[in-house]
Amino acid sequence: MGEVSADSITMDLLREARETVRRSPLGVINTPMIPWSQTTLPAHKANSIYIKLENMQTTGSFKIRGVANQFARRPKGGRFVTMSSGNYGKCFAYASKLYGSEAKVVMPENAPISRAVLLKSFGVDVEIAPTPCLMSIVNRCVQEDGMTFLHSFDDLDVIAGNASVGLEVLEVVPKPDVVVVCCGGGGLLGGVSAAVKLSGCEKARIYGVEPEGACTMYKSFLEKKPVIMDTDSIAPGLAPPYAGTLPFKLCQRYVDEIILVSDNDIKAAVSTLYRAGLVVEPSGTAAFAAIVSAKIPRLEGMNVVCVLTGGNIGKDELANYPD
Repeated sequence: MGEVSADSITMDLLREARETVRRSPLGVINTPMIPWSQTTLPAHKANSIYIKLENMQTTGSFKIRGVANQFARRPKGGRFVTMSSGNYGKCFAYASKLYGSEAKVVMPENAPISRAVLLKSFGVDVEIAPTPCLMSIVNRCVQEDGMTFLHSFDDLDVIAGNASVGLEVLEVVPKPDVVVVCCGGGGLLGGVSAAVKLSGCEKARIYGVEPEGACTMYKSFLEKKPVIMDTDSIAPGLAPPYAGTLPFKLCQRYVDEIILVSDNDIKAAVSTLYRAGLVVEPSGTAAFAAIVSAKIPRLEGMNVVCVLTGGNIGKDELANYPD
């Protein structure tokens, strides 16, 4: 994408994107926010925690929000290509079918075969290749086939669409003290943090949470620039090999700290949530894992918001988690 600064994200832009997402033919819903105290989750010393249930979103994840805003700003019937093996690819394929777009998803060879089958069922072309070759295939599609590349997280429209999560949070908790959000490439964290801080909640502490083995934003904070690294985590949706350029700029401006959780923390979170009747994929549990493993400081007496970001996990995968 072209060079875009954090100043490009304004409240007017976010409000406009929120209305676009709300009116989208993709069926994006205002997901529930439930008090932790009204669930069967283990009691927590912070007595005012709200859980935002994006695992109940259309297509099973928050990604549909960014896609809804992204496709609304592209020509109907366009020709698009993207790279994804996860929830963005699913939403991209779903939107392409509804909008009548010719679409292609380039997937890494380690992606589940079931995901490729699902995307093909929406009518998109799927090409599977080794991870180092993905971008070259995208470039070929752009240069030789005239397709437009849509990025899954380093995109102004995606980030603005994702920010609708933050605006919905503020409708229920107008003055949060702490907001905890999962972070992969940073498209959700960047959008939510901007929405909260630009809405007048400058004192709110905002934490992004990454897996220890995929800590691209954490390292980017340390080096003060987006970094690239080999990633390895049980949460593939939080393990892109780099932090997005625009997300990094937004996180640098609006996020207080990046917290790391282990794969064991994530496994335990999936199991704990499932026992409470909440089906959440590993990538969707990182914020919750950080709270239950006491990684977030000073929660007593605070109004806390925890965002669960996705619920796309199958029975076979759940069988691998402890009861």
